Amino acid sequence: MTSPIKFGTDGWRGVIADDFTFSNVRLCAQGLANHLADQAAPTVVIGYDTRFASEDFAAAVAEVMAGNGLRVVLCDRATPTPVVSYYVAVLDAAAGVAITASHNPARWNGFKVRVAGGGSAPDDVAAALERRIAELAPGAVRSISLDQARREGLVQSLDPCPRYYEQVARLVDLDLLKRAGLTVVNDAMHGAGAGYLAEMLAGGATRVIELRSQRNPAFPGMHNPEPVERNLGSLREAVVKAGASVGLAFDGDADRLGVVDESGGFVTPNHVFALLALYLLEVKGQRGTLVKTQTVSSMLFRLGQLYGVPVVETPVGFKHMAPLIARGEALIGGEESGGLGVRGHIPERDGVLSGLMFLEMMVTLRQSPSELVSYLFSKVGPHFYRRLDVPFPPERRSEILRKVSAVRPGELAGGHVVRQDRLDGFRFVLEDESWLVVRFSGTEPLLRIYAEAHSEGRVEALLAAGKALAGVEVSVLRDSS
Repeated sequence: MTSPIKFGTDGWRGVIADDFTFSNVRLCAQGLANHLADQAAPTVVIGYDTRFASEDFAAAVAEVMAGNGLRVVLCDRATPTPVVSYYVAVLDAAAGVAITASHNPARWNGFKVRVAGGGSAPDDVAAALERRIAELAPGAVRSISLDQARREGLVQSLDPCPRYYEQVARLVDLDLLKRAGLTVVNDAMHGAGAGYLAEMLAGGATRVIELRSQRNPAFPGMHNPEPVERNLGSLREAVVKAGASVGLAFDGDADRLGVVDESGGFVTPNHVFALLALYLLEVKGQRGTLVKTQTVSSMLFRLGQLYGVPVVETPVGFKHMAPLIARGEALIGGEESGGLGVRGHIPERDGVLSGLMFLEMMVTLRQSPSELVSYLFSKVGPHFYRRLDVPFPPERRSEILRKVSAVRPGELAGGHVVRQDRLDGFRFVLEDESWLVVRFSGTEPLLRIYAEAHSEGRVEALLAAGKALAGVEVSVLRDSS
């Protein structure tokens, strides 16, 4: 059979009731069950986000797993993906499934797979799952009802909070944060991360003001539940109105972090990543490899030089850096989207933990977010960065790809191109160390154009050059700075 199920940067995603249907979700579950069939008594952890019918899709996955004789641990509430990943690791499970489309718009949902240890499914596993799913014959799905599975002891419920909170307390000084007297506005974007910061920081002088903490699968007031500047107007206003110390935002499944400073200004994910790396290196005195995807700021290279640690660059997708974190080689790894992971936790992004680490840095250094950015620039120099997302008709993909593949510019935006590569998409590096990347999103029908330079004007010039290379219209661009 021809399968519409293709695993992208992190799992399979589709439009609800179009291709993301109960039938296709059950096919995914059966494919995973077949993949795990040769393991002795495997356990699968299943969680879900706050999207439309996510808990019902998760129940369908549990029914298929139980129908194949697998033991299932099913979260009893909407749960951040990193928390699901943590339980895969701590319960020594064979795999995990998170029903979530993360930051995609409301009409999407998804099927994220986690492998033993809690990391994202690597490319070979994703390819194997695609093959198994495509080979399934009609009627091949084996399933029993959730009630029957519970009676037979194949499905047990899990309160995901207690052990995860204990893990976070081993990595961050929660008592220090409770005593600090901060005012933190936390925007959960109607997602699965709601309540986590407020519960962990309760009982002290620090106050957490929750914003968009109620479930609403329509994600009103934003294009999509992604903590980028264009979606954070309400958080910025709330921070200023409350005179808050900082604003922290999570995406739909809380594996990404967005930060707003004390004046309502947006602190880019690149700055947040570099700041946490600086904190671990300089303040904590830790050492290890810094791992970045190719679209992350060059500030990480500068930090590597300053502190004598290696920097490894990977294609986009946390799955590419997860092995380094799992082996303990990486001190911190991250993406320009706000997904960060650290040594000693799980080989996965965790927006909640990243937010708490940012608070700990503020308290330890006694600096506001804007002061921290100035501190960072004093170490690495000013860096300006911007990303543009370009929706395009699917039929234009091959045309855009041909156009960008064919160019070999000697000059871009008035600067000499000294290097080109195709680590992930098309990257052009200029003599002044500024750079431009053009690549297709692995999770949405978007062309992404990235640029970094030492001035905002230079960034704009490079983005314009990227638009010209791809032959896209200015009018269709959405700013995702």
